[in-house]
Amino acid sequence: MARFQAVQLLIFSVMLTAAIAASHQRTTQRDALRSWRRDRRYKSHVLHTTEWGSNTSLISLRNDSEYLRESKHEGHQKQTDYLPRGLPGQPKGIKFRQYSGYVTVSARAGRTLFYYFAEAFPHPRKRPLVLWLNGGPGCSSLGYGAFAELGPFRVNPDGETLSFNRYSWNRAANMLFLESPAGVGFSYSNTTSDYNTGDRRTAVDTYVFLVNWFRRFPQYKGRDFYIAGESYAGNYVPELAATILHQQRKSQASFIHLKGILVGNGIMDNDKDAIGQFTYPWSHALISDQTYNDLIDKCTKSDLNLTLCEDLEIKVDTEIGNINSYSIYAPLCDKNLSKQEESEIPGYDPCIDNYVDAYLNTPSVQKAIHANVTNLPYAWSQCSDFQNWTDSASTMLPTYRGLIAAGLRILLFSGDTDAVVPVTSTRLSINALKLPVETPWYAWVDGEEVGGYSVIYKGLRFATIRGAGHEVPAFQPSRALTLFKYFLKEKPLPK
Repeated sequence: MARFQAVQLLIFSVMLTAAIAASHQRTTQRDALRSWRRDRRYKSHVLHTTEWGSNTSLISLRNDSEYLRESKHEGHQKQTDYLPRGLPGQPKGIKFRQYSGYVTVSARAGRTLFYYFAEAFPHPRKRPLVLWLNGGPGCSSLGYGAFAELGPFRVNPDGETLSFNRYSWNRAANMLFLESPAGVGFSYSNTTSDYNTGDRRTAVDTYVFLVNWFRRFPQYKGRDFYIAGESYAGNYVPELAATILHQQRKSQASFIHLKGILVGNGIMDNDKDAIGQFTYPWSHALISDQTYNDLIDKCTKSDLNLTLCEDLEIKVDTEIGNINSYSIYAPLCDKNLSKQEESEIPGYDPCIDNYVDAYLNTPSVQKAIHANVTNLPYAWSQCSDFQNWTDSASTMLPTYRGLIAAGLRILLFSGDTDAVVPVTSTRLSINALKLPVETPWYAWVDGEEVGGYSVIYKGLRFATIRGAGHEVPAFQPSRALTLFKYFLKEKPLPK
């Protein structure tokens, strides 16, 4: 138990001091992840931590026949979620179809999840289907992935209109964004106890969502299917993949043609994540040698002194100062400056969260996208604070071994300026898998510039994205799209 607490301290204490300026006490992905880590540190005696092995049922569905029996009514619904006029405030000339609405995952509990779907352009019938999940736990894939990262539109500073994202991932695939679990964004349940949730319930509900969604959109059955996500989706994505494979072995999900997964700046293993989060700020001259040495010496042992490590945590916060931990060289949001004056990264606006909040809290927008209209200000939020996250895995490494053995295509990628889940953590976790190297480390290019670095292992590919932070497509959209396209083509990144 002491070792477990030590790991949580390591994960929690580094580089999570500065957030993008908040409005109406907004919770960000960084804040949600920090809260989860704090709970794991101080409440580990009541938090169920699961280890999954490659030779077992990685995620088991309880009463899955009941889940699937309840879900059959979804198949009788037509595709009424179509948005014939598109999204409010979108630019003219958009030539791809969009859908949004609710899919029930438990009729008995009244639990239903909200999604947004943008078909590919051009040739949607020839493109694969990709499910995108944001992290937290408790953060919205609509607010982050769809409207601030890789979706077809970005919200303008007026909070009312949209601009076209020319690096949208629906240039290469049909993109499905899901707000999960219930309690995130517009997703909800009529049963209060459903808001005490965790990894298992999230994986089960997302699987049932997919079963029902494919009933509503049967033209996508059998299409090449991928799962992608970032941050805490480092748990969500492999867990969902394992769930689908488990159901396929039971002949329950043959219509889901799962080909692979992509995870960006995702958590993987508590021990490795923790050490990497100390190494990153030290190697980037953000904390002193003495503080780094003390952290390694005092707070990585099974017999750590919690009081001493808490004091070191405060010292780390003081040394780092007020910076953008999503991307250590990016500016913080200053609402008194214009986008052009403020941003030091072309195309990146650190105040985008404010614009998305305003847009998705507009009743006319909510009505247009078939969401429950909220008449209260800021009723929709980018992240929800789950007070009781009931279970989570301390490591995803056994699950990755199982997914590799199953032959899935796997890409792990890291923005190299992220300090929330830094590249150092991901590399340590991958190294722990002890996979043979097939293509050694090399610089890959996007256009005429180095886009990052890559290494190909047997069963897994890893790539960095140069100059990108925690939300890679937001910071380096062109490089992120290149990465995505080459992954779908099953080709190495270009040299």
